[in-house]
Amino acid sequence: MTELEFLQQEVFKDTTNLNKKAEKAEDYKFSEEDFSKVIERAGFFGISMYTINTWAKNTSFGATMHQDHNKKASDKRWYLKAFNTFKHRQEGLKYAATYKVPSKLLSRFSPTSSEEEE
Repeated sequence: MTELEFLQQEVFKDTTNLNKKAEKAEDYKFSEEDFSKVIERAGFFGISMYTINTWAKNTSFGATMHQDHNKKASDKRWYLKAFNTFKHRQEGLKYAATYKVPSKLLSRFSPTSSEEEE
């Protein structure tokens, strides 16, 4: 399972990608409500977020990265705080982020071959 497949199946499920041309995980844009779900799931799975980018009316609104908060990318406290800060500064933003799914997590979710199960 690739990192993008994992994100699509586990983290982005039941959300709407607002960027129809997205080919990579960082190209996926979400509404405030959907990004809230993405952040919650990322924290649950221990996924790192390196940057969060925001847009208002298709114009860049702001960006932040984990170093700005003196936190590791895997520390969900930084991206929860950043999300809440953006949310309170401007309603109706669109959100995107850069992610890193731990390889151990990917291997746990990768399907085993049917020959091994028989």
